Amino acid sequence: MNQYEVMYVIDTALDEQARADLITRFSGLVELNGGQVDRVDEWGKRRLAYAINYKTEGYYVLMYIAAPAELPRELERNFQINENVLRYMVIRYEGALPPKREPLKPYTPHAEASAPAEAPAAEAPAAEEPAAPAEEAPAAEAPAEE
Repeated sequence: MNQYEVMYVIDTALDEQARADLITRFSGLVELNGGQVDRVDEWGKRRLAYAINYKTEGYYVLMYIAAPAELPRELERNFQINENVLRYMVIRYEGALPPKREPLKPYTPHAEASAPAEAPAAEAPAAEEPAAPAEEAPAAEAPAEE
């Protein structure tokens, strides 16, 4: 059996239950056709790089499977039939299963507010460095005046 990485983007207009059913359906399809689902990572709702059918956001799902060589074609056929799948990609890969990716943390403005307080301490040595080249500049100008 080969190892595959399957990524698909689901329309965000679906409610949570319908989205969960769709993910379960594709996982079940793999097992029904003699494959094994190693892991399903739901990356969540993200902005698309470009609009697809006038939609700018999609729900990303990444699935790692071990399956016979005929399964990717059947899986792609089912992705193509389903209207709620915006894009899909099935890639064969070799090697160990990559580590689980942590979801992105939401933006917090408080973290940046504490960062400038530490920055002036780091800038103090940088302020001394420009003074040294300024002293060398008049020496370079002196031969030019002669």
